[in-house]
Order: sequence, then structure tokens, then C-alpha cells
Amino acid sequence: MPRTRLVSDRLLLPQVPYRPWIVVFLLSFTMPAIAQSGLPIVNIIDDGQGETKYSLSLQLLALMTVLTLLPSLLMMMTSFVRIIIVMSLLRQALGTAQTPPNQVLVGISLFLTLFIMTPTFSTAYEEAISPYLNEEISLEAAVLNAETPFRTFMLNQTRETDIAMFAEIANQDNIERPEDVPFITLVPAFITSELKSAFAIGFLIYIPFVVIDLVVASVLMSMGMMMLSPMMISMPFKLMLFVLVDGWTLIMGSLTSSFAVF
Repeated sequence: MPRTRLVSDRLLLPQVPYRPWIVVFLLSFTMPAIAQSGLPIVNIIDDGQGETKYSLSLQLLALMTVLTLLPSLLMMMTSFVRIIIVMSLLRQALGTAQTPPNQVLVGISLFLTLFIMTPTFSTAYEEAISPYLNEEISLEAAVLNAETPFRTFMLNQTRETDIAMFAEIANQDNIERPEDVPFITLVPAFITSELKSAFAIGFLIYIPFVVIDLVVASVLMSMGMMMLSPMMISMPFKLMLFVLVDGWTLIMGSLTSSFAVF
């Protein structure tokens, strides 16, 4: 018999131990009921012309799957990775801790990504989504048409050495043209190239701020003020330099122009 507990003079429900076979037992009764209800869980129809059409239930399943993977697709197949890394390194170089906050950096990176990726999104919509919604092409053709603009964008940002490295790991020796690169190989090569580009830009951003830190630290040591934190003195000079050179405009303009998409 399951035991009961008395907490604060209230009798709680019996504590029944979890048994996985109970879930299986219940599902064995519910699945035939669903099958007898006539609901089209997955329905694939052949139109007789060599094309396959999917039922609405399967289309909703595919849509929910895409929405689940949308954050990963946004980060791994667009310019978001490079932008957010550069913004984070800029904040660390300024030494402003949590200013701007993470929400602001993510918002800036997101809208810069939308601005940069607008030609790619527009091409994918015109060649894939719109014809599919108008029932002019099949789902397979829509996926292939949507892949083409993203493949072009990613190839323009990916180094050949990174593609060659992942192709060698996967034993893919039949790649002669950029169009022959498998998508599963292009994605990690693109991410690797984006990380390299982001850290290279971050290194260039760090240089003037490191110089300011060195100058301030040297002046403080020469004055015998070794107990005073150089970061506290150098931060106003960093902010003044960043504002005087219109740093935000330079950073965002340089990031946007680093993607050759327009």
C-alpha cells in the first residue's frame, strides 16, 4: 500500500512511485482510439505526376520543427555570430562591464542581421516560399530553392581552407566547384570562418584601448599611485575616445560592409 504523509495537518494524496510501464500501458489504449478517429496524422499523397504532396498535419509538423530550430538557424547560417561576438568584445575592450546590457547587444545584433540578410531573405521568399504558398512548386523544390540564396551567402563568407579541412575530414574528394560543397559541410566551415573573422575584428578593436590602459598604468606608477586601479582612470578616456571618433557608427558600418551581399 502506498504511504500517505501528513503535512501542516493536511492529508496529502498517496505518493505513487513512477513506473514507466504505466505510460506504455496507457498509450497502448490511446493510440488505437486515435487511429479509429480517422484523424490524418501523417498523410502523403502522390499526384500521379512524379510529385509528392503532404497533408496539412505533416505540414504543421514540419512548421513546428522549423520554428524549434529557428534560433539555431539564425545563429549558424546568418551574420548574427560575427556581429554578437564583435559587440561583446567591444564591451570588454571598453571595460564597461554590463553596459550596454546583453539585451541591447542582442537587439543590435538581431536588427543588423536582418538588415544584412534582407537580400537573402527576399530571394528565398520570392523563389521558394511564395511559389509554394501559391501551389506552384512542391515542398522539395521549395526547400531546394530556399537553400540556394543561403548557400550563396555562406560561400561568399567562408574561407576555402575551412571548406577543404571539413571536406578532408568527411573524405569528400569530389568537390570541384563551390556548388558541389555539401550543405552539411558548408555549415561548420561557415561557422569556423565567422569565428575567425569576428576575433580578427575584435583584435583590431582592442589595440587602441590597450594602448590607453598602458599609458594610464605607466603614468600612475611613475606618480607612485600604485594602489589606484588603472581601469578606473582609463575608462573615462576610453569612452571619450570612442565618442570622439564616432565609434558606434564606425563599428556598425564596418560590420555591415564586411559582408559582401549588396
